[in-house]
Amino acid sequence: MDKKNALRAGALAAGTTLMMLLMSSPALALARDDGDDPGQGLSVVQTLGLFVLLPLALFVVIAGLVMVLDKSKIRVIKPGQAKARAKA
Repeated sequence: MDKKNALRAGALAAGTTLMMLLMSSPALALARDDGDDPGQGLSVVQTLGLFVLLPLALFVVIAGLVMVLDKSKIRVIKPGQAKARAKA
């Protein structure tokens, strides 16, 4: 039964993706609108820095702040130490 559901989900995902690709119209991007002033494009290095390196750096900074500023006192107790603490 799981194989049948997985096949159905895969077919649905593939169909949805195909319909989205067919219905999108990249030709509309060629028509310029009034007042359109696109400016200069980004280089490959600028694009990678903006869309890959910057989000990774933000993730590292936020994760580091969460770990450093963690105030919880909950610590994992190993099974052997649980008996010793119960006796004490």
